[in-house]
Amino acid sequence: MEHHSATGTAIREQLAVTHTTDHSELYQDLLHIASVAAQGAVELIYTNRPSSFQIEQKSSATDHVTEMDLASEDLIRRVIATHRPQDVVIGEEAQAGPGRQQESGSEVVWFVDPIDGTTNYVYDLPGYAVSIAAQIDGQTVAGLVADPTHGRTYTATRGGGAFCNVEQMQPNRPTDRSSEEFLATALVATGFSYSAERRARQGKVIAELLPKIRDIRRMGSAAVDLCSVAGGRVDAYFEVGLSAWDFAAGALIATEAGAQVGSLDPGSTQTEGILAASPALFGPLQELLCMLGAAQV
Repeated sequence: MEHHSATGTAIREQLAVTHTTDHSELYQDLLHIASVAAQGAVELIYTNRPSSFQIEQKSSATDHVTEMDLASEDLIRRVIATHRPQDVVIGEEAQAGPGRQQESGSEVVWFVDPIDGTTNYVYDLPGYAVSIAAQIDGQTVAGLVADPTHGRTYTATRGGGAFCNVEQMQPNRPTDRSSEEFLATALVATGFSYSAERRARQGKVIAELLPKIRDIRRMGSAAVDLCSVAGGRVDAYFEVGLSAWDFAAGALIATEAGAQVGSLDPGSTQTEGILAASPALFGPLQELLCMLGAAQV
């Protein structure tokens, strides 16, 4: 997946969640459309995965796109257009072109990542996902992340809770550990840029972070990482250089599951980065990451 920069201000706008049920019926309708689209995409890329496919380079030699990414996004766009033809759809692989500009007047904007974790997909490595989110006024109101290799589909609506398959995900419960103990035993997921220069800077941050936490996990999909925070399989996740299609659905799911989601460095409007963690861990980890310069890599 190619990660495009987003400022800290933009990330805060995308992540804003104010619990309300005034529009719950609309949110559920949007989630249903996302579910239909994701089901078709999963059948295409996972159930009927071809034995071989073309791989093309994007931003660097390690940043790939396949015809399956393009076919998956096209399928999702067609499903959304069938149900809500006036809505704007912003996808990773086909951001521009006819019908993709915000001139329709519809209040709903969709963010689609047809295969989040394309490198995993290319290597047939578990941990890629289909991510679909619907936003109104810059706030995500419905989100779905389908992780077919683990048999998990995560869904959430704004103010309506988060679910893994059909079971509601329980909010993170308070810990009786001190913040220092929680930080020292935290399992933290992260991701890296496709730029070699930026990866080198990120590596230096990780080298300083590792002695202060339990360990690092690098799984290859921002959407899956955020859902892993929601499900308690990791304690936290952070990354810089993401685009809205990478994190919009997963951030809503994590928030509705009880995690705290926000910017890596809330003190700067020019800072990039997202952080999701258990509420008891968010503050101490944010402070540590800011001290290490994680948001400025």
